[in-house]
Amino acid sequence: MKANIKWLDDPEVYRVNQLPAHSDHPFFKNYREWQEHHSSFKQSLNGKWRFNFSKNPQSRPVDFYQPEFDSSSFDSIQVPSEIELNGYAQNQYTNILYPWEGKIYRRPAYTLGKGIETDSFSQGKDNTVGSYIKHFDLNIALLGHEIHIVFEGVERAMFVYLNGNFVGYAEDSFTPSEFNLTPFIKEKDNLLAVEVYKHSTASWLEDQDMFRFSGIFRSVELLGIPDTHLTDLDLKPTVVNDYQDGVFNAKLHFTGKMEGSVHLSVEDIYGKTILEENTSVKPTIAISDKLLKDIHLWDNHDPYLYQLIIEIHNQSGHLIELVPYQFGFRKIEITTDKVVLLNGKRLIINGVNRHEWDAKRGRSITLDDMKQDIQTFKENNINAVRTCHYPNQIPWYYMCDQNGIYMMAENNLESHGTWQKMGQTEPSDNVPGSIPQWKEVVIDRARSNYETFKNHTAILFWSLGNESYAGSNIVAMNDFYKNHDNSRLVHYEGVAHRPELKDQISDVESCMYLPPKDVEKYLQDSPQKPFMECEYMHDMGNSDGGMSSYIKLLDQYPQYMGGFIWDFIDQALLVHDSISGQDVLRYGGDFDDRHSDYEFSGDGLMFADRTPKPAMQEVRYYYGLHK
Repeated sequence: MKANIKWLDDPEVYRVNQLPAHSDHPFFKNYREWQEHHSSFKQSLNGKWRFNFSKNPQSRPVDFYQPEFDSSSFDSIQVPSEIELNGYAQNQYTNILYPWEGKIYRRPAYTLGKGIETDSFSQGKDNTVGSYIKHFDLNIALLGHEIHIVFEGVERAMFVYLNGNFVGYAEDSFTPSEFNLTPFIKEKDNLLAVEVYKHSTASWLEDQDMFRFSGIFRSVELLGIPDTHLTDLDLKPTVVNDYQDGVFNAKLHFTGKMEGSVHLSVEDIYGKTILEENTSVKPTIAISDKLLKDIHLWDNHDPYLYQLIIEIHNQSGHLIELVPYQFGFRKIEITTDKVVLLNGKRLIINGVNRHEWDAKRGRSITLDDMKQDIQTFKENNINAVRTCHYPNQIPWYYMCDQNGIYMMAENNLESHGTWQKMGQTEPSDNVPGSIPQWKEVVIDRARSNYETFKNHTAILFWSLGNESYAGSNIVAMNDFYKNHDNSRLVHYEGVAHRPELKDQISDVESCMYLPPKDVEKYLQDSPQKPFMECEYMHDMGNSDGGMSSYIKLLDQYPQYMGGFIWDFIDQALLVHDSISGQDVLRYGGDFDDRHSDYEFSGDGLMFADRTPKPAMQEVRYYYGLHK
């Protein structure tokens, strides 16, 4: 198959040769590797790459992926990082409007009675292109194995080549993209080439309130696949018998040689084995309805996790793959009185919306950033996070499991600018809406979010996305989660614009910035669903005033579960000001990046350098009333 730049214009082409999404479980060669947190099955490709920036597709080096191409004129760039923050392109923040509004006329494909807008992005004058080259040798430990490559995050569309061969194409900036390199890999001097486009039809679905970056902004790594490999792990722990006991269910999906044996065990925090199973390898192994007495429940106050250990042995009995995974037992449910319970007790959300952000690195954040955020949560009685408005880096989900942070895991979907124009609701060209050609791409985003993170105990809610209006395609996303997972609730606020669909979308009534008096009015009027504010207390300037009015409602109405403050951290960039000679934080509109909503990028409880604002004191106090 040959790559086709026209895929950028077609919403029905969003993955080519990309491997199916699967659970994010780690795998090691042996116990020593697990102890040292280093798997010899992995090889990082992070670091310096050769790089060329093009202002548009027409000026890109078309054949740069060919081995004979002379790339001596290319610059170098750090991977992961944002192209814009390396000085190649304009920094731009925009909230609702798409980056090209007022400059280039575009409407989504198949809207307004039309088909595909030919050349909309494939020849777009504003569609910058990053051409990346990486030479690498395979680590010795990977020789002889099937080799995959995983891109953890690339904005916004990418073509991948190896040694002059087309490997695959992917969109969806915030979930892993995995490809099989085996047909083209060599032991030495491999030429990996990645062509990254800032815009494609995916841009219509990624209109989040944020700086609009591009590039390989998360880690890239090679995977050596063991001869017999646990490809997907699907855990379904449930709570029974009045919250006293647990039932363990798991499905294990294998690829490779169907020979050898599997040993599965579950240990408590003291190392005591409470479940043990042995079976022969086969494509799917089901561990069904194993009753575990007197289990310890997981919650914010006591994030108790059990240790699952899966050993895969070959026919000679040698350990060839070790998969450890921590999980907890918890139960979320809605009573007939429309009260949300966790483990039989009323759930109260003291939450924040959290963009991934670093003042110097943009969305290319580090583990230290994540650890600091968890510490800030604990210090300020924050017990929940909404991954606004896209899946986050994988380590964040593990940290929330381990620290008892309740998660609303949101899909990578926001199409705000297709239905709200100049502050008015006008959905004539809304996507995904009910347009058949946009259905599969949004279900794929739901699938990727679910399959990757389905085993994380911290996730209590799946969120269908943000501010994308509503239609039959959002209903289909809701159905996907309901058909795959009955252990969590589904959330979507945008159905408020299509109330006739409320019986098909979202388990909770979710609003943004509804004043306390209107929240109370809803709660007094025989609420049909539990109520939450998925965004409230908009923390712009010296805000968060009046928080007490919301908190008082928690004491009066058990159907109200609180909400998620908008938002946790400012989106601002630390730059050196040549006039003052000072390092300063700059916000939307500070980069000659019209159009912009200006200070809307600065509505966090913390400044972008992670210094708390005065409003954090109020949050600490009021959230502390319902810890």
